Amino acid sequence: MRADTIATTISSFVLPPLHLCHAVLPGMRAAGRGAIVLVASEAAKVPTPGESVIGAAMAAITMFGKTLALEAKRDGVRVNILTPSLVANTPSAERIEASPFAAKIFAKAAQQASLGVAQPEDLAAMAVFLAGPGAARVTGQVISVNGGISIA
Repeated sequence: MRADTIATTISSFVLPPLHLCHAVLPGMRAAGRGAIVLVASEAAKVPTPGESVIGAAMAAITMFGKTLALEAKRDGVRVNILTPSLVANTPSAERIEASPFAAKIFAKAAQQASLGVAQPEDLAAMAVFLAGPGAARVTGQVISVNGGISIA
């Protein structure tokens, strides 16, 4: 990554979830309940070659979510973070496959997914669970849906 693109890259990943939370949190606090599910990446927790800047951005989202969970729990608002790794059948997977460097790294990672590479439906199901009543006592958690690629 070129040095002159680092700030833009980090801002483009980190600021949207922060702005979203800023927009919805007052109403949730006023209602005394709510659930926010942020999506970052496994790169927040597991170093991956070629993802130093993206990893830093994902770590920022993850720490923001954990800290927000700590701050918002007293108002009845839960915040959790999904950190997927590879997700098949997505535009991101297509971009990875188009890059020889990334494709090689992620092919090795996919071999570690003993339970299978995650599908979009897997992440959707976890997000629905985290937002619903079954997760009423879950907050501040960073959850990987990755088929066993990493145990972090």
